[in-house]
Amino acid sequence: MYRRIAVATTCILLLSACASQIDAGVSAEASAPGFWWGLWHGFIFPFAWIGSLFDPDIAVYAVPNSGGWYDFGFFLGVTVLGGGSAFGSKKRKR
Repeated sequence: MYRRIAVATTCILLLSACASQIDAGVSAEASAPGFWWGLWHGFIFPFAWIGSLFDPDIAVYAVPNSGGWYDFGFFLGVTVLGGGSAFGSKKRKR
């Protein structure tokens, strides 16, 4: 079983290594969303996603953005502030 998980994880990592961000998605302007906007957008992700189902003008991810720092803020917002890591840490009652 562990071997299958290891093989699947390796395949996923190899495929994800091929991913790249298009140049139009990254902006060097000072007004481009950066880390703090990414953090905020990650935090409000569940609400923005529900809103995007009903309104095409609502997006869950800002494009163009500042690149890696926006992505890092978005990731932290979704996992830490959004409660993503808290659900896995709670013990189950038996």
